[in-house]
Amino acid sequence: MKAKNFEKQFDEDVDITSLLDISKAKRVLQEQKRVNVDFPTWMIESLDREAGKLGVTRQSIIKVWLAERLEKAALTHPSSGAR
Repeated sequence: MKAKNFEKQFDEDVDITSLLDISKAKRVLQEQKRVNVDFPTWMIESLDREAGKLGVTRQSIIKVWLAERLEKAALTHPSSGAR
């Protein structure tokens, strides 16, 4: 299929997922890398309480809060290279 026809179908809200090979698709800037961080016990307990209130895991709340803080820092200091 030519790109022009593909774009036309997309623009017309036709389901094009069957036309895509997503077997090797990757999300940009989403590669995972494991890190170890030591937190004081009081912080772990607070994280667990907040995660429980939201119904998510400790790891999830840490990721979300760090992402929010990094986005805020990027807006405050755009030349810092934060994503």
